[in-house]
Amino acid sequence: MRFSLVVALLVTLLALVGTGCDGDDESATDGPPSATETTETETDGEETATTDDEAGDAANGEQVFAMAGCGGCHTLSAAGTNGSVGPNLDEMSPLYDKVVERVTNGQGAMPSFADDLSAQEIQDVAAFVSSSVES
Repeated sequence: MRFSLVVALLVTLLALVGTGCDGDDESATDGPPSATETTETETDGEETATTDDEAGDAANGEQVFAMAGCGGCHTLSAAGTNGSVGPNLDEMSPLYDKVVERVTNGQGAMPSFADDLSAQEIQDVAAFVSSSVES
């Protein structure tokens, strides 16, 4: 009897832990989007994505890109770099909000720059990268 009680408790505990680890990356906040988030608006039945690119200064972002050493890993024609560790930004053509997210939080081999760059510098480099690769 004691064994089945322990097993039942373990199964319950695992089920509770499993529901907390569902892999959902959604933010827990329900507030309005920040300046760097993508928002969707509905126009005549069609949804369109918009971003606030005006939060960053692309000219300053070019300097931040060089100063932070981004070109050591990334290829970006506008910066005259041909790094091969990270994704080729010319081919990837990342949107502003994606650059802000990756520079702030990092992912895979890319480290977070949240402790090294100010929020404004991150917005500036995002404006530079996203405007440099626009078609």
